[in-house]
Amino acid sequence: MWESQEMVAPPEKEERTWGMLCHLLALSTFIIPLGSIIGPLIVWLIKRNEMPFVDDQGKESLNFQLTLFLMFCISLILMLVFIGIFLAIFLAIYMVIMVIVASIRANEGVMYRYPYTIRFIK
Repeated sequence: MWESQEMVAPPEKEERTWGMLCHLLALSTFIIPLGSIIGPLIVWLIKRNEMPFVDDQGKESLNFQLTLFLMFCISLILMLVFIGIFLAIFLAIYMVIMVIVASIRANEGVMYRYPYTIRFIK
């Protein structure tokens, strides 16, 4: 039997740009405290109802940033035994690399999924 599959049109340029911004605004955390959560959250809340691609990428970016925030909190606790310093440095480098990769993929119209991410928002 034939299974019905809904054909999804690739996102338009404007959707891809907003999707990319959902990821790139996470880098604002290096300027604004909690900017990695606030930036993507603002874009997602504004555009989620009118652009399905931005809704998907906004949730993905927020889930990744919330997961990293949780890991940074754990690294703060582990700083008492000096392991947390290395974990925090690793997480910061990992975040920058993954955000850049996700931004490039979103700009290409790919619904990117971050690895090792807890799905807080579904």
